[in-house]
Amino acid sequence: MKKLLLLCFLYCNIALAQNKGIEQYNEVWTSQSQNSGQSMPCGGGDIGLNVWVEKGELLFYIARSGTFDENNAMLKPGRIRVKLSPNPFDGNDFKQELKLQNGSVLINGKKGDLKAEIKLWVDVNRPVIHVNISSNKAIKTEVIFESWRYRNREVKGLEKNEGSWKFAPRNDVKTLKDNIAFQGDAIRFYHHNLDSTIFDITVKQQGMDAVMDQMYNPLKNLTFGGQVQGKNLKAAGNTEGQYLNTDFEGWKLESIKPATNQDIEIYLNTQQTASVNEWRRGLEKVIKEAETNTKTAWQKTADWWKQYWDRSFIYINPTKPDNDTTAWQTGKNYQLFRYMLGCNAYGQAPTKFNGGLFTYDPVFINPQYAFTPDFRNWGGGLMTAQNQRLVYFPMLKSGDIDMMKPEFDFYLRSLKNAELRSKVYWGHNGACFTEQIENFGLPNSAEYTWKRPADFDKGLEYNAWLEYTWDTVFEFCLMMLETERYKGDDIHQYIPFIESCLIFFDEHYQYLSRKRSAKALDGNGQLVLYPGSSAETFKMAYNSNSTIAALQTITKRMLALPDNYLSKEERGKLEGFLKRIPPITFGEIEGHKILTPAKSWERVNNEENTQFYPVYPWGIFGLGKPGLDTALNTWKLDTLVAKFRSGIGWKQDNIFAARLGLTDEAAKLTTFKLKNSGRRFPAFWGPGFDWTPDHNWGGSGMIGLQEMLMQVDDKKIMLFPAWPKDWDVHFKLHAPYSTTVEATLKDGKVVDLKVFPEERKKDIEVMLDK
Repeated sequence: MKKLLLLCFLYCNIALAQNKGIEQYNEVWTSQSQNSGQSMPCGGGDIGLNVWVEKGELLFYIARSGTFDENNAMLKPGRIRVKLSPNPFDGNDFKQELKLQNGSVLINGKKGDLKAEIKLWVDVNRPVIHVNISSNKAIKTEVIFESWRYRNREVKGLEKNEGSWKFAPRNDVKTLKDNIAFQGDAIRFYHHNLDSTIFDITVKQQGMDAVMDQMYNPLKNLTFGGQVQGKNLKAAGNTEGQYLNTDFEGWKLESIKPATNQDIEIYLNTQQTASVNEWRRGLEKVIKEAETNTKTAWQKTADWWKQYWDRSFIYINPTKPDNDTTAWQTGKNYQLFRYMLGCNAYGQAPTKFNGGLFTYDPVFINPQYAFTPDFRNWGGGLMTAQNQRLVYFPMLKSGDIDMMKPEFDFYLRSLKNAELRSKVYWGHNGACFTEQIENFGLPNSAEYTWKRPADFDKGLEYNAWLEYTWDTVFEFCLMMLETERYKGDDIHQYIPFIESCLIFFDEHYQYLSRKRSAKALDGNGQLVLYPGSSAETFKMAYNSNSTIAALQTITKRMLALPDNYLSKEERGKLEGFLKRIPPITFGEIEGHKILTPAKSWERVNNEENTQFYPVYPWGIFGLGKPGLDTALNTWKLDTLVAKFRSGIGWKQDNIFAARLGLTDEAAKLTTFKLKNSGRRFPAFWGPGFDWTPDHNWGGSGMIGLQEMLMQVDDKKIMLFPAWPKDWDVHFKLHAPYSTTVEATLKDGKVVDLKVFPEERKKDIEVMLDK
């Protein structure tokens, strides 16, 4: 009997270990934080909170997608401070936990016989933040809304990098004050943009005045803010103070009477409205809908997070957790970063590569930046496509295609403006998307450069890094096409956009050729892609291979779409264009054929290994494909490839290594990316080349880990193409044609494999022994 009981006990323990889900990665702290730099993310829908307890007080920053001011900085609505009296957080018994399984943060404190728990969570379906306080004895609650924008603030020097002015020669930049006031026993706050913003200045700078009335303008009259309230709370006057290097004013609510339960709600509203009254009506609608659904909101939010974790995961060494190993950290931080991405599932604006919704006081990232909590390097409404792509590509395999919409919408809204650029400057068709574009589709005014030669082409950025860098849009075209292949989405709305991007390259490079020659094409009847660029690294390039690979792949993928997507005439045009795209060119080192960045280039300006773009994302070379030896030669022999190879920030070398089946290199570079950040929250990487939390650092880590586990080539699915055999793993990922693959690898052997739909099992190739 004793032996039987022992066997049952051991069996149950093994089963529990194997079945442990996302909760194994919950982040738990047993001591309070020293400052906002030791904050924990919490969020949902399109709202992010940085949460920490400091000196016995709960604080959190509020961030929301799309809160862009007149300078196109991404402003935080404010900071909340919660004080309890008597205070259960004055003792030594403390716990703060990010509960991934339902998206909440739980904070527990005990002093003597007084105990309290605070639960923070954000409604996934409505813009509402909830703070629920429960205690075993009646206590008093103070809620203070703190704002550093109670006054106009000058923005000087490096601080201008938080918006779109950056290094522009202008010294009168200001962040304008918010409107904040008590509304009965509630606090209402909002920022209302003026009619004239940096949009107007950028349009004028770039000579687009004549078509301004046709252009999309996301900043004019944009209003964002919200309201803090709660039952049993009353207005209790104002406070003032300084947090770190920033002064603030506070608006306080306090308990009408001590209670054992206290709920606080913060309702948010963001609208582009001609009048503030219209915004107020929108806010009142948010409040009314939230109050109507108050009984079901928590359960629906918890259910959303449950399905989020059920649809995709990667658990590394799940039966032998050890936070001191990089393999375990890699699995945990993959999930923690995916949680941060999930907090902006449904935003009006894409998740920003330079911090997403979770930036905090910048002095903790660089002491030189003693600025307000609104600061993030590389701008707010400004988008760097080369970085943004890494935030969104992993969502294909993680099955989060519904979360890609904000990024796609960013481009669709800007399409008309990008097409107007081509018309105004060069008189031809097609959408010209530069690098470092604003959320209205024009180049950033500072990167476009204010001091330009009078005769310099107005359509170009006068910028050594960015000139002729306008092929990055194709990676988003690929993502749009992949949503059809992966999930069967109807992508009719994206077809005109993709066509317009292809048309630009066809017409513009014929236009440039005619300006310097009697012929529009070369001797083979193909485009001469000069001047061009291979990302920001190989400049003034002739026939950049990153551009050629993009044009070939996107055009072929368009032609591969089901018949209902393109007319006969459209197909004919694409087939003609495909013939005009030049072939990829190659080089040679020590008698070995290699991939090169371009046919030729004039200088090296940055440090990115664009030689491998035909490997990733374009998939022309790779495992099981012709020319794999050429790509491997490049990895081994090209001295610039070795010099630039790294895991920092946006570097993609871990992805290239995985695509080439280089297991050791892929594991080394990917674990470097996904190991603990060195900050209190382990997935707050950075700043790398950008900012903290560095979302393109996390995104490239996610992609690399996915590619180590599973690679796809149309219907072919390769499992474990670059996976260390001594890493046990249980994963669930998505493949094209509405396919999910769930597998368990233990001791180097596949012990469980589930493929849905079942008929796709025939397309699986397990590559562990290859």
